[in-house]
Amino acid sequence: MAKTREPEKTATKPVFNAFSVEEREGQDPFWLKIGAAFEHKDGKGFNLVLQALPLDGRIVLREYKEPEKS
Repeated sequence: MAKTREPEKTATKPVFNAFSVEEREGQDPFWLKIGAAFEHKDGKGFNLVLQALPLDGRIVLREYKEPEKS
């Protein structure tokens, strides 16, 4: 029986949110959240977790902010 490797544990909160930004003529850009980046334990890199890929290949990372509670 093959051993399965345990997934590496990541930080509970992301360091960055990942966005795809669509420039629109005559309108403000449309920012769509597509994922998040989590810092490695050693602080020397990030795991980027995406739920979608941008059509233009550009991903914008912005500092993570707690979601506003309503």
